[in-house]
Amino acid sequence: MQLFDTATGAVAPLIPRDGRIGLYVCGITPYDGGHLGHAFTYHTFDVIARRLWADGINVRSVRNVTDVDDDILRVARDRGVDYRALGDRETRGFERDMADLGLLDVDAAPRASEHIDEMVEWILRLVDRGAAYRVEGWVYFDVASRPRYGSLSGLDPMAMLSLSRQRGGNPDDPRKRHPLDFVLWQPSLPDEPRWPSPWSDGRPGWHIECTVLSAIELELPIDIHGGGDDLIYPHHESEIAQAEAAGVHPYVRHWVHVAMVGYQGEKMSKSLGNLVYVRELLDHVPAATIRLLLCAHHHRTAWEYDPGELARAQSRWSAYLAAMDIGPQFTATDAQGVYDDFMACIDDDVDTPGALSILDEVASRSTVPGRVSGADVTSAQLIAPLLDVIGARVAAG
Repeated sequence: MQLFDTATGAVAPLIPRDGRIGLYVCGITPYDGGHLGHAFTYHTFDVIARRLWADGINVRSVRNVTDVDDDILRVARDRGVDYRALGDRETRGFERDMADLGLLDVDAAPRASEHIDEMVEWILRLVDRGAAYRVEGWVYFDVASRPRYGSLSGLDPMAMLSLSRQRGGNPDDPRKRHPLDFVLWQPSLPDEPRWPSPWSDGRPGWHIECTVLSAIELELPIDIHGGGDDLIYPHHESEIAQAEAAGVHPYVRHWVHVAMVGYQGEKMSKSLGNLVYVRELLDHVPAATIRLLLCAHHHRTAWEYDPGELARAQSRWSAYLAAMDIGPQFTATDAQGVYDDFMACIDDDVDTPGALSILDEVASRSTVPGRVSGADVTSAQLIAPLLDVIGARVAAG
């Protein structure tokens, strides 16, 4: 399998270690339902895992839960509910949606709130190494200690400052030595959860959570680490800085990022409220239709959802089902060629649109009933295993 690596800007081979791959995907902050943008990201990594499993590679898949974060605490406060109850409810709903969408179960879903002690230990290491500093109970990462800060995103300081303002970084914080320094630990407000630390009773910053959780759950360096491409800066950039400053180098072998999904002219996001929820789609079409909708887009290309796409995906699914009702249409040699071409598309940086074009051709060849001379492989025998690789499963029976 060849995957585009954000860090190098090039496609590179993914080489398992002893037949194993460790996969870490940044999970949700659980204060609202799972939407189509979430689905596109987690579907992409699910296809990667399924393709590796098809080759006998043992994949350990980890997707964290950011249940201590400015956003979830703010929403819990606004709604007058306990942040833990909010997080539990939304996490259950999200996991149900992803399961109903046909995603493989993850091997671990660590919650930030359950590993605060390890985060404190990691921050202590950064302070001891001179990569972090304490001010009034806060601890900040010193980006000046990492000359390569910004290498993942390729952004200049002005662009990083702009994004920091947009994404909660507060570059105008007067306690900071440098506007791009980011929070490792902060004192909790009176109505916020708190844990003891050498600096204050408080809570961790966002970036330290994933660095620590990934290091707990997976062998370092992590084989594949990723998420939506809106996480490249500041989240993943800061993860690298924290890991390397603590002596972990390299931290990640492949950085894989998934483009954003738009709706109504804007990026689909909770703050804008322009969300298409997975559960709403599942109430109207089979999960396989949604997977085909997602597969129609390359994971590194941003796209905008419109209801017509869902109708087209449903038509495609109906065509595949009709094809699978036809008798033998392929020789063993032809079937092997189709299988190889399909897998070659997935291996080529998860080219799911290319893979669908191959399935479309198979379906078009299966429209005329009757046995093809010399054929001993049915369309169902050929199509069903390939659909399984992209998560569009055919119901048993």
